[in-house]
Parts: sequence; structure tokens; C-alpha cells
Amino acid sequence: MNKKLISSLAAAVSTAAMAGVSAMNAFADDAAGAANSQGTGQMSAGASMGGMLIPLVIMFALLYFVAIRPQKKRDKELKEMQQSLQVGDEIVTGGGIVGIVVSVGEDTVVIETGGAKHKLRIKNWAITENVTAMERMKEAKAGGKKTSGLETAAVVDDTAEDKKSKKKKEDEEE
Repeated sequence: MNKKLISSLAAAVSTAAMAGVSAMNAFADDAAGAANSQGTGQMSAGASMGGMLIPLVIMFALLYFVAIRPQKKRDKELKEMQQSLQVGDEIVTGGGIVGIVVSVGEDTVVIETGGAKHKLRIKNWAITENVTAMERMKEAKAGGKKTSGLETAAVVDDTAEDKKSKKKKEDEEE
């Protein structure tokens, strides 16, 4: 829906700019004709060219800031999300398949879907959403606390817990 809105907006801006340029050309031609018939002077070609150039520059700047720049930003964020997938993340593919990441390869990801634990190998570019990462970001924003990289990635440091449990066992044995 968003792409439709942007394309229709771009078409409207393009049509309006072309209509403006046509109107300016007609006005310039009328003004030049009137000036020539009265003998008071001629309108220079540079002035009429500058009058056409300004709306075109404005149209391209508007098109860039409304359509091109936001799309590049979304593409960059999607690429970063696809590259930062981790085992255990819940993802959604472009086709609507929901699964949990089992392994991550160079350009493919193996996901586990359904109650029968079916495994599918898909390409990274097919992944459109990382549900787990979005939930972690919402929790971090809502909680207002800073989380470490390990907590954000849902990785638990088992070594500290193992050391504590071994130490307790040793104390109990003595």
C-alpha cells in the first residue's frame, strides 16, 4: 500500500510539474510575442530556460526526499536485519512462512516450522521480518534499561552459572 501511495504521489508531482512547465512556456511565449510586437525588447532565451529549470529541480528534489531516500533507508535496514540473524530467532518469509532459525549459513538459513518440526532451507533475501528481534527492541524501549549485546541476542553465559554450581558442589562435599 505504501508503494502505491508513493508511486501515485510521484505521478501527481510529475504531472503537476509538467503542467507548470507548459504553462510557463506558454506565458513566456505570450510575453515574448507581446514584447516583440510592441518593440520594447526581447525576452532572452536564458531567462525562459531558467524558468523551466527551477520547477524541474524542485520536482526532482521532492521526488528524492519523498520516494527514493526512504526506500533506500528501508532496504538498508532490511539487509542489516537479514545479515544479523541468529539461531533461535523467529522469522517470517516473504511468502508468509513462519519459523525458528536452526542454523545460519553464508547466504541460506535453515528454519524449523510447524508442530512436526519440519526444516526448510531458505535464502537470506526471502526473510522479511525478524519477530524476535522486534520483540526484544520493544521490551528494551519499554523497560528503559540498557541491555548488553549478549542479552539482546538472547544468549546466556553458562560459564558463570557452571562455575557457581561447581563451587557449591565442592563446598557441600567438604
